[in-house]
Amino acid sequence: MRTVLLDTDDLGKAEQILGQTYAAVRVSATASDTTRMKISRTSLGPLTIDDAEVGFDLSYDAESPEKIYLCRVRSGLLEERRPAGAPNSVGPEEILAMGALDVPFGGRVSRARCDIVAVDRGLFDRVATVGNDSPPGRIRLTDSRPVSAAAGRQLVRAVDYLRDGLLTDPADGGATLIASTAMQHLAATMLTAFPNNALLDPTIGDGHDTTPALLRRAIAFIEEHADSDIGIADVARATYVTPRAIQLMFRRHRDCTPMEYLRRVRLHYAHQDLLAANRAHTTVTQIAARWGFAHTGRFAVYYRQVYGQSPHTTLRD
Repeated sequence: MRTVLLDTDDLGKAEQILGQTYAAVRVSATASDTTRMKISRTSLGPLTIDDAEVGFDLSYDAESPEKIYLCRVRSGLLEERRPAGAPNSVGPEEILAMGALDVPFGGRVSRARCDIVAVDRGLFDRVATVGNDSPPGRIRLTDSRPVSAAAGRQLVRAVDYLRDGLLTDPADGGATLIASTAMQHLAATMLTAFPNNALLDPTIGDGHDTTPALLRRAIAFIEEHADSDIGIADVARATYVTPRAIQLMFRRHRDCTPMEYLRRVRLHYAHQDLLAANRAHTTVTQIAARWGFAHTGRFAVYYRQVYGQSPHTTLRD
């Protein structure tokens, strides 16, 4: 559902609503005929994307926000000053993680329109780690601009999929699981795209925690909680090892990542549902959504790879 958060040419009102929505902020406009600002929000479970349009040039100074705001620029320019070095400036088809450093920040916006995805900082702890027994919140981005143009393009595609695919055509059911899975994927993509302090690859020490007994425990947890919003960190906690050890364990013994294995399990349960379902009352899209598959076409590709036919054929038979 789309909600209008802001539609005004009153800078005082804009400042107030921006503070309530993102972080306490002061804004000022350069000489301009208009100071129109519009923001509308579309949500699905924990996923929110704001369509923000600033029709003039402004400068801003903001307190550190609770979340990171991933800004995909469609037109105009965004700039964020850094504690050291030149400002990060991005234009159309580029992306910026505003508030990434978790410190007060400022910059300018020049007649820009962008999509803004709110990303919980704690999501990074679910997909990576900084070391054994790291407390929550330790994983952080160390810059707000991607490490390369290619990394930025990958993030742009991820945001476009969330906006044009997931939010435009939401599934009939399973919205929370779908959105949570999508946000975990986005967080993992951000950790590959932005400089950060996370370790995504296993270390030598983690190899000691990859025995078949621990693998069986991890598999049992995944199979029991396949219908829940779980990530690598959840599997690691249930198995009493590090996320890196979990990654190494599945690579070594199953030749896949933990999340790929979770997808296989969810695909199996979806197959069982298709076999048992009454096609007069159930659709493939509903079953796919129940097991966290947001895109029915992609679900059909995975399904055919494993079962040799389309899920629609299974449901009809």
